[in-house]
Amino acid sequence: MRQLRSFVLWALLCCWTTRAEIFTSISQMTDLIHTEKELVQSLRDYIKAEESKLAAVKSWANKLDALTRVSTSDPEGYLAHPVNAYKLMKRLNTEWSELETLVLQNPSDGFISNMSVHRQVFPDAEDETGAAKALMRLQDTYQLDSEAFSRGKLPGMHANALLTVDDCFDMGKTGYNDADYYHAVLWMQQALKQLDGGEESVASKADILDYLSYSVYQMGDLPRAIELTRRLVATTPGHQRAGGNLRYFERILTKQLSEQDQDQQPASEEPILLGTYQRPKDHLPERETYEALCRGEGLQMNDARRSRLFCRLQDGRRNPRLLLRPMKEEDEWDSPHIVRYLEVLSHEETEKIKELAKPRLARATVRDPKTGLLTTANYRVSKSAWLEEVDDPVIVRVNQRIEDITGLEVDTAELLQVANYGVGGQYEPHYDFSRKDEPDAFKRLGTGNRVATFLNYMSDVEAGGATVFPDLGAAIWPRKGTAVFWFNLFRSGEGDYRTRHAACPVLVGSKWVSNKWIHERGQEFRRPCGLTEEE
Repeated sequence: MRQLRSFVLWALLCCWTTRAEIFTSISQMTDLIHTEKELVQSLRDYIKAEESKLAAVKSWANKLDALTRVSTSDPEGYLAHPVNAYKLMKRLNTEWSELETLVLQNPSDGFISNMSVHRQVFPDAEDETGAAKALMRLQDTYQLDSEAFSRGKLPGMHANALLTVDDCFDMGKTGYNDADYYHAVLWMQQALKQLDGGEESVASKADILDYLSYSVYQMGDLPRAIELTRRLVATTPGHQRAGGNLRYFERILTKQLSEQDQDQQPASEEPILLGTYQRPKDHLPERETYEALCRGEGLQMNDARRSRLFCRLQDGRRNPRLLLRPMKEEDEWDSPHIVRYLEVLSHEETEKIKELAKPRLARATVRDPKTGLLTTANYRVSKSAWLEEVDDPVIVRVNQRIEDITGLEVDTAELLQVANYGVGGQYEPHYDFSRKDEPDAFKRLGTGNRVATFLNYMSDVEAGGATVFPDLGAAIWPRKGTAVFWFNLFRSGEGDYRTRHAACPVLVGSKWVSNKWIHERGQEFRRPCGLTEEE
């Protein structure tokens, strides 16, 4: 098979030389669970060693205490006995030295050494920030308030995973430090609510009110910012910024009311909740549509369209390998035609592909339309690996199966890409094909544009993780062992812009997929050109 080895080597080097956040892959985060368990055992061993050492020192102390009580009651009489004189010399010369050696022993050496080894794979500040932003992403996409997150009330989850006051405070600080005052308000408000409810914390009420009041001001709510700042002054009269902020806020509000010829209204007493303030717009024009589809809202599937969807047995145009066991094919969408194939991968095959991919997972990349090079991007959060046919016979079988099902040449396709989505893992709306303004995107491959996408779902997902098409109003939910397929290009070679799609953030679970991007070269007789631009 004519695999694109040189391109893949270059692509993998690009991936591996880019720092890959741990939180983007559930698979790699499970390794941290086992690491933490090992460290806990190491900590227990250290405690046991310290307790053993302390018990030995206590034994020495009790024995010497008894001896000194006798010796000090009558020193001369005690030393009159030659054995006592000898034992005193021995104790001071030998046994006290042994005790000194015992006291100087450091049972923490093993624990510290173990920590040093594992620290190399520990998450760092960037990982922690990324995980916090992932929670905020889930909060936005699935419209979950901070209370729900803090109490672990997530769809389909019954685990008791709670956020403390300090956890909420740190979430708020992450937003604040990124000038994301919208989320800073939500999480500082939750921290304050839990603190007022009697929870203990390291963060003080003054700290929380300081961040919260300024963030509320940045959201344009001056009356509430003033009320919160007054609470801060009352809590900490000598606070270095509170007095100045209060006077500044009051001066701005007075000026605004004067210009608008309005009277001052009291601050709202309603708690700050999701929806109290409007989330700022970002780079994605279809953000609201995309997130609604992820929640299963705004679907454009109606009775008329549903009546045009069918299921069938597909033998790949009488492909010998499919005649005795044709594929079960279901229509997911009518135009553009999107189909789902059932029982494409067996459980054993998916597990083997995961096993091959896990050691190679690196932060997933996207192609820079200007340079044609692979780079990481905030809108694609996952870990991926590329698998070749020489890696294992299962890859040969999967590639052949894709060719049999689609009837397309896969020799010129890209290698099988495996992706694992971790905390809040997503891939925002994008096109798989290159547009006219990025003609060099696949120039290095020399195989033309991406004509079609074959996407294998290798895991079920408890909540979230749908593949959505914002322009269509379509959502396809992961089902392990199935695969979806669509053409990215019309027969004319023009891009079908309706195929803009996204991978929704994973709310609960671990999402594994593998995909094959099939290119134009080699399809000349398998999918001949059409006579019109959109045929």
